[in-house]
Amino acid sequence: MTEMTGSTFLESINQMVDRAAQVLDLDPAISEAIKECNSVLQVSFPVQLRSGVENFTGWRAVHSTHRLPAKGGIRYAPNVDQKEVEALSALMTYKCAIVSVPFGGAKGGLRIDIRNYSREDMQLITRRFARDLANHGFLDPATNVPAPDVGTGEREMAWFADTYKHLHPEDVNYIACVTGKPVKHGGIQGRTEATGRGVQYALREFFRHPEEVARAGMSGRLAGKRIIIQGLGNVGYHAAKFLSEEDGALITAVLGRDGLVFNEDGLDIEELYQYKTKHGSIRGFPGGETDDDSEAGLERPCDILIPAALEGVIHEENAPRIQAKLIAEAANGPITFEADCNLRGRGVPILPDAYCNAGGVVVSYFEWIRNLHHIRFGRMERRFDEDKGRSIVAALEEVTGAPLPEKVRDELIHGANELDLVHSGLDDAMRQAFQNMVETRDSHPEIEDYRVAAYVIALKKLASAYLDIGVY
Repeated sequence: MTEMTGSTFLESINQMVDRAAQVLDLDPAISEAIKECNSVLQVSFPVQLRSGVENFTGWRAVHSTHRLPAKGGIRYAPNVDQKEVEALSALMTYKCAIVSVPFGGAKGGLRIDIRNYSREDMQLITRRFARDLANHGFLDPATNVPAPDVGTGEREMAWFADTYKHLHPEDVNYIACVTGKPVKHGGIQGRTEATGRGVQYALREFFRHPEEVARAGMSGRLAGKRIIIQGLGNVGYHAAKFLSEEDGALITAVLGRDGLVFNEDGLDIEELYQYKTKHGSIRGFPGGETDDDSEAGLERPCDILIPAALEGVIHEENAPRIQAKLIAEAANGPITFEADCNLRGRGVPILPDAYCNAGGVVVSYFEWIRNLHHIRFGRMERRFDEDKGRSIVAALEEVTGAPLPEKVRDELIHGANELDLVHSGLDDAMRQAFQNMVETRDSHPEIEDYRVAAYVIALKKLASAYLDIGVY
């Protein structure tokens, strides 16, 4: 990897906020108040494992409580630190505002290399971490709600929820203390793949606007567009799978930690993912050619580049060599401020992370609401809708004197289940947010890109909240 220079992750976010604040001519004191992180908890704790006692350090940062609960994932990684957690919590605040989710921003992290621990070890460590967060008021369905992030998933969220339940058995809403849980333990269908699905819906909405597509030097729809994906974790895998299988895009390269695999005719993402799961690497995948230089893969020609791993992979050193016509930030902070300036100067449009990877928090919001209501979506109205559909089918067949095609009958009779409703709500959120960005950009001559437009939307909402409730 090229040694990075320039702004840190948190500095990049704050510099992007400053650009938006200048557009709004925002009072500097309000701008500074918005950028400040409200509170940070650091916990250090020992855990008795089979191999002996080990000490761990974790953080939970709450950037904003202008809306409650504060929302944001918890990542497990060997290099996580307080600054990274603070940056991610800030990004969550702006992300929620952009997609109109009524949460404040938070984020958590535990410094750990999960490859070194068994399932039993991970459960002990996670439950101890959850206990410390809850005891300090940083885990609560009303005020602070974590979710999965890098290195965590449904399993860890189930442990968090169960730990909180035993600490607070009187809390009837205990199951809402985290999102991203297994469906059978209070989760919601569609949450696991929500961030990748959100990337797909963001790109679909982009391609519904011919004038925006033309700005990127492209035409037509997603079908046939050549896409490079950096990272084949949860987000990258689902985004690549949906875009290729459902929209007809060609995934021409996938970049991993140990190299890249490419095929100009398009990779079979499901086969590649199964190969990676079995072998622990994408190297040697028979469905494409491989190369050791993963970072160089970012610079390959393509229509759409989707960085879907960690922050800072596109920086001032390699930004001038990026050849993508459009970049969709599926990861948090994959482009530094300096790189953003370079790409913007070259006219490369970027669907920013604060919008493009917001699918996870949108569906987390649905899960949280579901938990508070204690009923799954669609349970009360699904059969009613099916009966209404049957009546419509019967009426049409009576009027026409002929049976409707089976596909049309099925579509009319189908009553929306929970997954249908989740997809509908996520699609609506991503569509509305993109349209708001375009409208905001077009109404301010000094705004040239989606990122500034997105932050302008967020700052308007945040500044209004700070003034209306008397925080400032």
